[in-house]
Amino acid sequence: MHLPPTRQLFFLAFLGCAGLIAMALYLEHVVGLIPCPLCHVQRFAVVLFGLICLLASVHNPARLGQRLYAVLAMLAAAFGIATAGRQIWLQGLPEDQLPACLPPLEFMIEAFPLQDIISKMLHGTADCAKVDWTLLGFSIAELSIVSFAAMFVFATFLLIRKNSGINSGTAH
Repeated sequence: MHLPPTRQLFFLAFLGCAGLIAMALYLEHVVGLIPCPLCHVQRFAVVLFGLICLLASVHNPARLGQRLYAVLAMLAAAFGIATAGRQIWLQGLPEDQLPACLPPLEFMIEAFPLQDIISKMLHGTADCAKVDWTLLGFSIAELSIVSFAAMFVFATFLLIRKNSGINSGTAH
């Protein structure tokens, strides 16, 4: 089986991330779902993974650079796995054990120091435990963790891939 060059694979991953963000924006602006703090963090992880892949595709480095981009992409995916996992855990907690709700993000940006905002958003809230939408019985957080796991596996594959098709689009 012949796979496309690594440059094209990175670009395909970027397009996949663009699709995930488009779906998130559709759910927010068309369906009317309000993203919780952990949803915002997961969006950030998807955008980060996508930007790393786009940079790798545009830069088209030699093998060492490809591996560096793959490791950075793995870290972004792992961060996404951790935040989606935290949200899934919150969704399984009894209601009386959930953390308090936070004010809207726009208010927090105006009122709190950045490190407090980041800490509060990573911790999650009772809003993060709500399941307002499902697809095939899976919550958005569960679908997200599957997406991040796929990103992690993809980046791992690119890290260990022997045939990278460096710079020319052909196998070496």
